[in-house]
Amino acid sequence: MTDASTKNKILLVPGKNPKPQPEAHRALLWRCLLRGVELVNPVLAHNLAANPDCLELVGWNSIYYGEIKPIEEDIPWIDLLCQKTGPDARDVREALSWRHRPARLFYGLADLFPALIPLLPDPAVKSAVLETERYFQNQNRIATRVRALIKDPLRRMLDDGDRVLVIGHSLGSVIAYDALWELTHVDRFPGKVDLFLTIGSPLGMRFIQKRILGFRQQEHRFPCNIRRWVNIAAHGDLTALDPEIRNDFLPMVEQGCAESIEDRHRGVFNYFRNEQGLNEHRSYGYLVEQHVARAIAAWWEGNGDMEQVRAPLASPAGIA
Repeated sequence: MTDASTKNKILLVPGKNPKPQPEAHRALLWRCLLRGVELVNPVLAHNLAANPDCLELVGWNSIYYGEIKPIEEDIPWIDLLCQKTGPDARDVREALSWRHRPARLFYGLADLFPALIPLLPDPAVKSAVLETERYFQNQNRIATRVRALIKDPLRRMLDDGDRVLVIGHSLGSVIAYDALWELTHVDRFPGKVDLFLTIGSPLGMRFIQKRILGFRQQEHRFPCNIRRWVNIAAHGDLTALDPEIRNDFLPMVEQGCAESIEDRHRGVFNYFRNEQGLNEHRSYGYLVEQHVARAIAAWWEGNGDMEQVRAPLASPAGIA
């Protein structure tokens, strides 16, 4: 049996695009995660800080893209992010801007009619869809290789009897889902992830659901190694076009493959900014966000009810 300092393990699967060198990237993500928990539970944040080895990053991006992003680009913006205690009025106003509404409508149509994808006006969202398609095509077995990077540490953690939280951001949530499905139905590996936390995930989109492993099958449709699944999407995050996944994956619960699936998106604001302005999708911003932090804190303390975490949720500036 593992001791208290190693019992809880967090496996983080980042989203698309080249990332900094894995250890440096992990340090930035860990900093943001700690800051988020500090805002909702300072005592727990102190305890977490004493256990940095609990977080393991799946560095799939360097294999997938063949390049490393300079870390210097992110540091000043993360410094500013961590100085804030939540979204300000400008963040909220921009995230809720009417300008998102026609974009969401168009992306919704493209989700129903994939032939419209080349016409998507937002280059970031268009890139996300195309990168996801590349993953599903599995050219040169690249998808198989990146899923192995998730399954290997998961096997080790579950073999050790650890409580495991898997955090999947963006495309990383799709890859993590497929890896969990393979562990269930291909590898026949026992053991369950205690919490699957998806942030900024496109798993609510039909385009994605038609392509993930098992989803179109009658039998073995879902992974059966997730105890609880919490999905969190920020206002204005167009990658998480459909912020609700429970209605699509509810049969997982009905068939006994999972105990619960929850969506949380009301009042969720990702307030990461860089030289290009507000970016409602970045993982750094999700990790400091209070709903995400409360989910992590509740899991760490072995409490499935996020409402029991000590600090109350503060209302974002500009929201009554």
